Amino acid sequence: MEDTHTLTGRRKSDPPLTVRRILVHSTAVAAGQQAARAKRLAKAAEDLDRLTAAAGGRHYKTREKIVARIGVIATKRRVTSCLRWHITTDEHGTPSLTWHFDQDVLGAETAVDGWWALITSVPAEKAGPAHVLIHYKGQGTVERRYHDFKGPLAVAPVFVQHNRRVAALIQVICLALLVFCLIERQVRRALGPDETMPGLYPDNRRVRPTGRMILYQLGELTLRIGNVTDPPTVQINRGVQLHLLDLLDTDITQTRWPQT
Repeated sequence: MEDTHTLTGRRKSDPPLTVRRILVHSTAVAAGQQAARAKRLAKAAEDLDRLTAAAGGRHYKTREKIVARIGVIATKRRVTSCLRWHITTDEHGTPSLTWHFDQDVLGAETAVDGWWALITSVPAEKAGPAHVLIHYKGQGTVERRYHDFKGPLAVAPVFVQHNRRVAALIQVICLALLVFCLIERQVRRALGPDETMPGLYPDNRRVRPTGRMILYQLGELTLRIGNVTDPPTVQINRGVQLHLLDLLDTDITQTRWPQT
């Protein structure tokens, strides 16, 4: 389902922003929430049953002590909204406790199990609700690229003198990340549906190649300098290097002289 939602800023002068709100239902999330609720209720019921049996005894002789213990249980087990309780006293002033869970409240909580919202500013004509969900599910890839950004590319804070140098540095880094991602993408697409290959690790197990591992393997290639009659050649040390070059559709015989 989809509707709109208006976001307001912290200051009164901030203009409101109206965005699309896409409501998504997940059966897996619903099952997890229901199982978690059942576990909380079961543990709370055990604690409350023990308190009911102990009410009026040595440790819970007064109403105040019972109420304090109920508050601890309700907070710890997160059942404050649905817990209903009542304390009575007999002719001797001995307190007793009765309690139950409000089924209307539990029913209302169950009705929203599995529902969550996606907020986006992308217009509906550019991406429907299903496409927005697909893009959201791809966030793992984006987060992995942040890892590559700080890992193999080793991007670290750099002090520069002008804003234009900051913009230039970011552009160079983004281009490097783009090339890094395209190398990984090309190798995986060339491998076919399985997207796995042996030879990247010492135990020769089949794994999905990553940009980091690809560049690690190709980083040990050496170039033999040639001359006018003897062109330069790339010397391959391992078979996996040749395999990766084939997957990248790279002809190692087409070397270029450095520009001077």
